[in-house]
Amino acid sequence: MAESEIARDASAWTPARRGQYRHLILLWLLFLATSLVTRIVLASVSLQAGLITFIQLPYAFAAGLLLDALTGLYLCLPLAIWIWLMPARWYASRVGRLILRAGFAISVFGLLYLIAAEYFFFDEFNARFNYTAVEYLIYPTEVIGNIRDSYPVDTVLLLCALGALLITFLLRRRIARGFADPVRFARRSLVTTLLVIASAVSAWTVSLESVQSLQENRIAEEVAANGVYSFFSALRNARIDYARYYATLPEAEAIARVRELLQQSNTRWLAAADAPGNPIARAVDNSDLGPPRPMHVIFLFEESMGAEFVGSLGGKGWTPNIDRIAAESLSFTHLYASGTRTVRGMEALTTSLAPVPPESVVKRTGNENLFNLSTIMRKQGYSPTFIYGGYGSFDDMNAYYQANGWRVIDRTDMPKPRFATVWGISDEELFENALVEFDQQVARGERIFSLVMSTSNHRPYLFPAGIPGVKAEGGGREAGVRYADHAIGRFFDQLQEKPWYKDTILVIAGDHGARVYGRAQIPVSNYTIPFVVHAPSIIAPRRVDTLSSQVDIGPTVLGLLHLSYESWLPGRDILRMGVDDGYAIFNHNRNVAMMRGGELATLGFRKTINTERYDPSSDQLSPAGVNLDLERDTQALFQLSWEMFADGRQREK
Repeated sequence: MAESEIARDASAWTPARRGQYRHLILLWLLFLATSLVTRIVLASVSLQAGLITFIQLPYAFAAGLLLDALTGLYLCLPLAIWIWLMPARWYASRVGRLILRAGFAISVFGLLYLIAAEYFFFDEFNARFNYTAVEYLIYPTEVIGNIRDSYPVDTVLLLCALGALLITFLLRRRIARGFADPVRFARRSLVTTLLVIASAVSAWTVSLESVQSLQENRIAEEVAANGVYSFFSALRNARIDYARYYATLPEAEAIARVRELLQQSNTRWLAAADAPGNPIARAVDNSDLGPPRPMHVIFLFEESMGAEFVGSLGGKGWTPNIDRIAAESLSFTHLYASGTRTVRGMEALTTSLAPVPPESVVKRTGNENLFNLSTIMRKQGYSPTFIYGGYGSFDDMNAYYQANGWRVIDRTDMPKPRFATVWGISDEELFENALVEFDQQVARGERIFSLVMSTSNHRPYLFPAGIPGVKAEGGGREAGVRYADHAIGRFFDQLQEKPWYKDTILVIAGDHGARVYGRAQIPVSNYTIPFVVHAPSIIAPRRVDTLSSQVDIGPTVLGLLHLSYESWLPGRDILRMGVDDGYAIFNHNRNVAMMRGGELATLGFRKTINTERYDPSSDQLSPAGVNLDLERDTQALFQLSWEMFADGRQREK
C-alpha cells in the first residue's frame, strides 16, 4: 500500500475526518448526559427520603455510567447502520440533512421525556422501568388514560418539545460539521462491524444483575440501573424457564417438603408422593367442625387496600367502615399479600399458587382449566361469578375467569355509569350492580360465590362529588382509600337489608398494598393487607394473629363453611394452624421469598439465596445465618408451583 493511502486511511480518525460519526458520538453523549441527570434526580429524591446513603453513591454512579454507555451504544446502532448504508452524497444532500436534523430533534425530545417518565415511575414504584412497565404498555387505553389524568402530561410534552428544539438549535454547528469530510464506505463497514461486535459481546457478558449484585440496598440498585436497559431486560425475561434462573431442589425432595408444609390435622394424601398426577392432591375433611354451612359467599377484593390505612390494624385510620365491620367479624391481623399487582392477588385467592416470576398465572398462556376455588365450589352447588367494574380484557382477567369456571360480569354488562374513570365505574355503582346480580341469583335458587373486584382506589384518584371527607379530585391516596371505605360501608348497610343477608359470609381483603417501597429486596411491611370475614349468625368476632399468606384465604373460607373436599390448592386453613405453623410468601420484581419464624429467605434471579432476620417493630431486615430448612422449603414451594403449572399437573382432568 502506498504511503499516501496509509496516511489517508489513518486520517479518517482525526477530528477533521470523523464525518458522519460526529452525529453518532453527539447522540451517544446526549444519552449519557440525560441519563446522568436522571440518576442525579433519583439519587437526590432517595437521599432526601432516607432510602440510600452518600456512601452508596460512588458505586451507583460508576456502575450506572457503565450501563448508560452500553445502553447508549445499543440505542445508537440504528443510526450507525443508517450512516453505513447511506452513500455520502445522499447523506449530505438537502433531504438527508433534513432527515438527520429532524431525527436528532425527535431523539432529544425522547431523551428529555425519558427523564420525566422515569421520575414519575420511580415516585410511584421506587424502581426503574421493570416488568410492571412492560405489562402496562400492553394495555395502552387504560394506561395512557391513567397517565393523562394523573400527571401534567401536556406541560411535560410542551417543555420537552421546547427543550429539544433549543438543544438542537444550540448544537446546529456541531451537527453541520458531521456533513463535512465524509468517511468512505470501507471504513464505515469496519466501524459498523466493530460496533455490532462490541454490542453483542457486552450484551452477552454484562447483565443488570451482575452490575447490581454488589449493592445490598435495593434503592441503590435502582439508582445504579438505567431505565431503558431495565425495561428491555424485563422484556427479554418475560418468558423464562424458572429452573434455569432460580435455585431448585431434586423433585422428590421438593414434593416431600411441600407436602410437609401443607399437611394439617384434617388432610389425607390421596396418593403416594411419587405417584403419577398431582403430588399435593389431598382430601380435606372439615366434618369435625359440624355439618356444612350452605352460606352465600361474597368477596370484596379491594384495590390497593394495604393494612397501613386500616385503623383496626394499626394503620392511619382512613377506614372507619372497614374498622366497624372488623369489630363484628373475624379479623386476621398478620396476613400478607403475595405480590404487588392485582393479578398476583387474584392468582393467590383463586389458585393458592406461589407467585412465581415473571407474571401471574392470570396472564400466562396455558392457564385454562386450572384447579381453583371455582372447581371446589361448583362441586358444592355454588355458581361462581367474577364481577368487575372495568373492562375485563385488561390483564386478560375475563379470559382467565371464563376459562376456569367463573361467570364474568364486567363493565360491558352494566348500565351506563353515573361516574367512571379510565379504570372503571365507581365502587358505589359496582356494588349496586353486584347486589342486583345477587338478588337475581337468589331468585333463581343459586348459591352465591362471588369475587367483586374494585377499581376506585387508584390513580388518577377521581371520585363522585359530595361525599363527606373525600375530595372529588386532588385528594390523592387518602381520598382513594376513604372513598373505597365509604363504598364498602354503603354496600354493607344495603347488604344487611337483604333477606338473604343472614345466610351470607362477607369477606373483605386487599388485593395488594398501595405501594412497595423501601431499600429491602422484599419490603415486608408493605405487603400487609386486611382480611375480614363477617358472618354474625355463625362467626363470633375475634382477632387472629397467626402469620399467614394471601394464598391461605380460600382454604380458610372453605373451612368456615365446614366443607369437605378434594384439594390441589397449595394453601392452608389459617384457623387450623399452630402458633409456629404460619408462613408468608412474596414476589417482588424478580425476587421471591418465604417468611417464617422471624426470618426471610429470598431467592434471587440467577440462583442466589439469602436469609435475613425481620424485626416487625422496626420493619428492618438484618443479615442472618444460613437457615437451611427455611431456604429449602422456599425453593420447594416456588419450584413445585412452577412445575405443576408448566407441566399441566395443576389442570383439572
